[in-house]
Amino acid sequence: MSELVQNATYQGLLEQISNTYTAGRGAALQAVNTQLVRTYWQVGRQIVEFEQGGKERAEYGASLMSQLATDLRLRHGKGFSRSNLIYMRLLYLRYPIGQTPSDLLSWSHYVELLMLDDPLERSFYEQQAIQERWSVAELKRQKAASLFLRLAASKDKAGILQLAQQGQVVAQPEDLLREPYVFEFLKIPEFGQVSETQLEQALSQHLQQFLLELGKGFTFVGRQYRITVSNTHYKVDLVFYHRILRCFVLIDLKMGSIQHYDIGQMNLYLGYFAKEENMPDDQPPIGIILSRSKDELLVEYATYQMNSQLFVQKYQLYLPDREELRREIEQTLREAGEE
Repeated sequence: MSELVQNATYQGLLEQISNTYTAGRGAALQAVNTQLVRTYWQVGRQIVEFEQGGKERAEYGASLMSQLATDLRLRHGKGFSRSNLIYMRLLYLRYPIGQTPSDLLSWSHYVELLMLDDPLERSFYEQQAIQERWSVAELKRQKAASLFLRLAASKDKAGILQLAQQGQVVAQPEDLLREPYVFEFLKIPEFGQVSETQLEQALSQHLQQFLLELGKGFTFVGRQYRITVSNTHYKVDLVFYHRILRCFVLIDLKMGSIQHYDIGQMNLYLGYFAKEENMPDDQPPIGIILSRSKDELLVEYATYQMNSQLFVQKYQLYLPDREELRREIEQTLREAGEE
């Protein structure tokens, strides 16, 4: 038997069977999940039609939900808790006939989505979870970090609606940006005293969460990436490659306010990467300077007629004020409606 195990043909067969089993098991789990969501949608429909006669605004009786939960648990187990039944009802109301839920998300994903009352916000997170294949934990984190509100706050009405319908589509350098970036996963207090080196090290140690915050398409290249110009050594804090835009993304971290020489230094990095690191098929590199604060006027003057691929963005060590961001978006939609 040992000779058979060592045989290359046998090893190929073993690998083939293993891959087939893994793929089949994944497909089976996906099929079960798809059917479960569809079943819960049907249950929600039956509840709505029984109690409301199909009228969405009619109130449902709490006693019915409690009684159903008690009786269904006796027949089918804990999957029919009262809260679960309420979410099944919501699933049907928020995804009526013709707007059925996606087969690519689990019931646990939809429970998180159904907690969102705003249809624009809910649609965005659904599209983004599908595009970026978020786990339930990742979806929770992005909701808590107000990703939709942060992205939408800088857009006009058309941009907000497009974001809600399609998610964040990355087609040009500006599409990568978020304002502010949020690093609450580092657990550093709002007024915590950390150096740029410590912040860089912490982000490197929490690379999975950092990549999630940066968005889809980023792959990590290196930290303190050394470049040499005219016999002088420089180090870029963090270097990534973006698979969709096919370009390097250079990130420098600043604890204080941005100075004009910080922008000049990043421009030097971009020139070096364009000339020395890029392969023939690569697009021009992108530079992002992340700072706790930003003087818009200084940035405007310091980047005058400079590389259009260089951006200065703010970051926070704590979660943003959701209601303030929401008010900005509502104001934009309201003003657009008045035009």
